[in-house]
Amino acid sequence: MNQPTYISIGIPFYNAESYLEGAICSVLAQTHTSWELILIDDGSTDQSLEIAKAYAKKDNRIKVLSDDKNKKLASRLNQIIDEAKYDFIARMDADDLMSSMRLQKQIHYLHQKTNMDLVSTGVLSLDNNLTLVGYRNTPSNKIITKADAIIGSTGIVHASILARKSWYERNRYNEDSVLAEDYELWLNAFLNNDLKAGFIEEQLYYYREEQNIKLKKLLTAYNTQIKIIKHLSSNFLSFSEKVKYIYKIRAKIIIAKGLFALNLDSLLHRRRVQTENIEELKTLFNNELKLINDEKRV
Repeated sequence: MNQPTYISIGIPFYNAESYLEGAICSVLAQTHTSWELILIDDGSTDQSLEIAKAYAKKDNRIKVLSDDKNKKLASRLNQIIDEAKYDFIARMDADDLMSSMRLQKQIHYLHQKTNMDLVSTGVLSLDNNLTLVGYRNTPSNKIITKADAIIGSTGIVHASILARKSWYERNRYNEDSVLAEDYELWLNAFLNNDLKAGFIEEQLYYYREEQNIKLKKLLTAYNTQIKIIKHLSSNFLSFSEKVKYIYKIRAKIIIAKGLFALNLDSLLHRRRVQTENIEELKTLFNNELKLINDEKRV
């Protein structure tokens, strides 16, 4: 009989008291039950830490780490790599949810595709009230190109990935990157010929995306991308190529500023997603939401 594969799941959180319980419960609802859940507090000042500790008392697979400091996301993601006991690491954000089948399907994928180091999934895109806005996915046959890595269109959904710990140990986060730690991670891995990523098209991650589409966040992320591109070696990217890609990102900045100025920023959310056959997905999501709510214990 095959032994189960254990997975380390990492959720950093900061002032997420309104959402953290749902994220934890979507882990508890997983059909793949061989896991540890690492909850890392990033200096929360609300009740998030108390919620995390309450669940840790009820399930010995959950551990909570807190040092009362606010080190930001990239630092906490590196901490998860160091703390993980198992050979596979799953990401998740504290304000999101996931399908009960997520871990089962991702670990099956990586067992089947031994040449792949990480696997991303499709997402259901939600507003802050868990209303389904749409969905998106990357084709399973997607091949990430140099242009994808530079412009930030790899198709990888950062919070949805399951990766081999050995890959993460070779590819750590730059803790100085602000709101672009995933972009720089994929880019550096690609430069090192170490971005062997696969895609499951099924929407296994439920992304509260609305609150991430804020002008300040977008501008910070875009400007960090430009800074990273400027510092790329000329052996990888010529001066003319740098100008081309920076121009494309600056065009995104202009569009974002214009939409926010016209109070049309909701289009930035809706233009990312598809809505065909959305009623079927609403039924699926509502069924999954019931499974998650059934796990609430605090």
